[in-house]
Amino acid sequence: QVQLVESGGGLVQAGDSLRLSCAASGRTFNKYGMGWFRQAPGKEREFVAAISWTGGTTYYADSVKGRFTISRDNAKNTVYLQMNSLKPEDTAGYYCAARFRSDSYYVYDYPYWGQGTQVTVSS
Repeated sequence: QVQLVESGGGLVQAGDSLRLSCAASGRTFNKYGMGWFRQAPGKEREFVAAISWTGGTTYYADSVKGRFTISRDNAKNTVYLQMNSLKPEDTAGYYCAARFRSDSYYVYDYPYWGQGTQVTVSS
C-alpha cells in the first residue's frame, strides 16, 4: 500500500510555470507506475500524464503535450509534474495516483490517490 501527498499548486498567470510534487510513503515506491490527473469544477477527472514504474516510459494527454513533463525520483519517493506555459484551461485540482507494477491512462485503474493540490491560472 502507498500513501500520496501532493504539493506545489497555487495561483499563477497565463504563461507561468509550476512544479507539482507527489510524495509517496512506503519502501516500494519504485514498483509503482504513477499518474497525474486533474479535475475542474463540474467536470470529470481526466488523465494528464503518467510514468512507468521503471521510469522508462512517459505519456501525456494531447492537451498538455509539449508543455508538461512528468518525472520521478525513486530515491526521494517523489513524482513531479513540471507545468510550463500554463493556460487558464489548465485550472483544476491536480491529483497523483499509483498503480502497482503498471500504469494507465484510466482513472479507474489506479487504486491509490492523493488528496490533490489546486492550480489556478488567471488570464
